[in-house]
Amino acid sequence: MSLSGHRFSPAALASLRSAFRGELIDADHPVYDRARVVWNARIDRRPALIARCTGVADVLAAIRFAREQGALVAVRGGGHDVAGSAVCEGGLVIDLSPMKGVRVDPSRRTVRAQAGLTWAELDRETQAFGLATTGGQCSSTGVAGVTLGGGIGWLMRQHGLTIDNLISADVVTADGRLLVASERENEELFWGLRGGGGNFGIVTELELRLHPVSQVFAGMLVHPGERLGDALRFYQEFAEREPDPLASTLIYFELPPMPEIPERLRGAPGVAIVVCYNGPPAEAERALGALRAFGPPAAEILGPMPYLALQGMFNGSPAGDYGFSQCIRSQYVAKLGDAAIEALVAQVHARVSPLCLFEIAHLGGAVARVGEDETAFARRSAPFFSMFQSTWTDPADAERNIRWTREAWQAMRPFSLGVTHPSFIDGDEPETRVSETFGEAKMKRLVALKRAYDPENFFRMNKNIKPG
Repeated sequence: MSLSGHRFSPAALASLRSAFRGELIDADHPVYDRARVVWNARIDRRPALIARCTGVADVLAAIRFAREQGALVAVRGGGHDVAGSAVCEGGLVIDLSPMKGVRVDPSRRTVRAQAGLTWAELDRETQAFGLATTGGQCSSTGVAGVTLGGGIGWLMRQHGLTIDNLISADVVTADGRLLVASERENEELFWGLRGGGGNFGIVTELELRLHPVSQVFAGMLVHPGERLGDALRFYQEFAEREPDPLASTLIYFELPPMPEIPERLRGAPGVAIVVCYNGPPAEAERALGALRAFGPPAAEILGPMPYLALQGMFNGSPAGDYGFSQCIRSQYVAKLGDAAIEALVAQVHARVSPLCLFEIAHLGGAVARVGEDETAFARRSAPFFSMFQSTWTDPADAERNIRWTREAWQAMRPFSLGVTHPSFIDGDEPETRVSETFGEAKMKRLVALKRAYDPENFFRMNKNIKPG
């Protein structure tokens, strides 16, 4: 087999096939083009082979084959990374997406989840018992990828990041060992996995802590786009008083054609403040009083709903669906003053497509109460996370969308904390963004871990921490 310059020996392929229970997909396979697609359609890579694993034995066989053949390796869970790390050019994709095993223990309030699950699949199982853990804000993302990067979501201010709910992880290392990482076993590895991503091995199964969650009080309040500046000023003041059960984010985007939104605003730029309160509706009403009074909003789509409905709120949008090209630039911010808001408004008004958006999410609460050195995840004290995201479908539109995203981000850098959430680092950003994000002290510790578990940088299709 030869593709994109890499050649696998027939004997090695025959040996892999005899040891592999899952599906091996090469360029001649009828589902090859579908199997290599990732969420970000901007990524168009052609691996030589895709190994769709059914369990740990398949993962071990795939790693052994890749090492023997000197192949570049990408690891796929949900395939939702903006940088497209789940697929490589001319190498081997170790695809965990068939690994859907999940077991909920309602008495202990824990779940064991294999690495191929999406949040929609995991939430469906845990919600059968009225339980959940902090998941992504979009249910089509992969559980493993979101977790290992840190994991922000609707429950984070009340129950912490996803990594704060991680009890243990099964990890296959580059040299073919299966380890358990927890607070009692391989403790330093456990520290690094919580924020360090897939740098140290392939996580095949996670054990996560669950919390009582069923009905939430959630939805969004909508304002016309020209109110962005006022909405930002209000939102930041409101967020400072948010109780822990309340999570929120402000998004500037093209308003959808929903019947609750006035006809004159459908398809126009608008501001949505999206909220989730996990607690009694009466308490939610009190907590959201000021938010409902501001404006007042042009539309209010807010009330009790199942947690599953909230998690699926962005399904069908470019944030959740495949088939859209994406570019993201992100950063943590403290508080945006008048000069920053003026600059921001100018940037979003200069957007080049109706699909371009800006988002700012409030962190704090339980996220900030975990000690900075307790996990590899960095900058827990940052109060806000923000990002510019451009989306397009016509390749001819790529340059102008990417340029807008970069320029908008650069314009806001003087008002930012200079670092970002590692999961949102795009593939065309400089390598220094990773070290900047973790900071010198954590980076030194992460590099030492990389040397211990992956000294050859076998796992490098990620937010890469080089072994030195």
